Amino acid sequence: MQLIKKIFAIPRIIYFLVTIIIIVFLFTNLYTNAVEVSSIEFIGEATLPKGLIFKNTEVGGLSGITYDAKNNLYYAISDDHGKKAAARFYTLKIDLSKGKLQKGKVLPVSVTTLLNENAQTFRPAESDTEGIAVTNKATVFISSEGDAGKLINPFIKEFSLSSGREIKTLSIPNKFLPDKSSQKGIRNNLAFESLTITPDKKHLFTATENALIQDGVAAKPNIGSPCRILQYNLLNNQPEKEFLYQTEPVSPFLNFTGKFISGLPDLLALDNQGHFLSLERSFTGLGFAIFLFQVSLEGANDIHKIDSLLAINSKNIKPVTKKLLLDLRTLNVLLDNIEGLTLGPKLPDGQQSLILISDNNFNSLQRTQILAFKIKIETPLIRLLRRLLPNLNR
Repeated sequence: MQLIKKIFAIPRIIYFLVTIIIIVFLFTNLYTNAVEVSSIEFIGEATLPKGLIFKNTEVGGLSGITYDAKNNLYYAISDDHGKKAAARFYTLKIDLSKGKLQKGKVLPVSVTTLLNENAQTFRPAESDTEGIAVTNKATVFISSEGDAGKLINPFIKEFSLSSGREIKTLSIPNKFLPDKSSQKGIRNNLAFESLTITPDKKHLFTATENALIQDGVAAKPNIGSPCRILQYNLLNNQPEKEFLYQTEPVSPFLNFTGKFISGLPDLLALDNQGHFLSLERSFTGLGFAIFLFQVSLEGANDIHKIDSLLAINSKNIKPVTKKLLLDLRTLNVLLDNIEGLTLGPKLPDGQQSLILISDNNFNSLQRTQILAFKIKIETPLIRLLRRLLPNLNR
């Protein structure tokens, strides 16, 4: 009798072990795999009037945007350099209540002047504010590219939403700072354009728009550039990791002007595990090429201890992985200088909205353009269930 019990006990142990293995596999798989944008749909365009004056300031140069879900408002930073008015950001309302973006549905509702730690406005050319990210403390972080030619350092500062006053400054690793020799640091106008905070508000990310001088070449026709993503720990406000991001080589099309600009103007954190949307923007002489990528830090090497990529065999460095989500040239839209992106509210059908915005450079030939999209973000669990239950796709 005991022998029979032992024989029947063996399968139970096996079933138990198999169950444990499956649970461990699923947990590991769900934790490490990236969230994915499984679909994206264009749902409208709006533009602000050219030369729009709002509260004695010209609205323009909107190079970064962030969404305040608590108040259903957007904050857009101007990169005016203090020429037309002091450094500032605008609060916008964007109406997506109909499930799409219609003309006239983007309105500025306030403007906030940035004040330094002494409660004074920034001097003209002292800042080149490009990126903005809202926190859960009624503040925003704002990045500035500085001016490498004038040895003005880039910065990342936190400001009060209500007063615009500076609260704190994050330290910038020395390798990013320009010097008199012009042998290291950021390139002029190719520095910290991007800024994003993870949903749990524990980490902030920015990136250089092009390579640091000691890391490689700036983007050229048919040649990409090795950018650095810089990760901050917001629990101690210190930089902690860096990752290599390689921009795409872009081919100019009938470039009669001879002008070419290409780089990484913005990042958007999708989760707390290092998964992003990235925006790459190129001017090719006859218009703009705009690309949206899905990005993952998973498996990428931390390069924060490497001061120069040119001084080592950088071929051994594993960069972040990228997957093309959308080439905006496929839309039936005349694209402008798109530089910022943010998630917006959930749409009436429950899907997630995404907003892109352009920097018009205060140029009469350009527009402040806002593009809206509907995206479907899938977690690993949803993807797994969809694969196991094919009827979920119907």
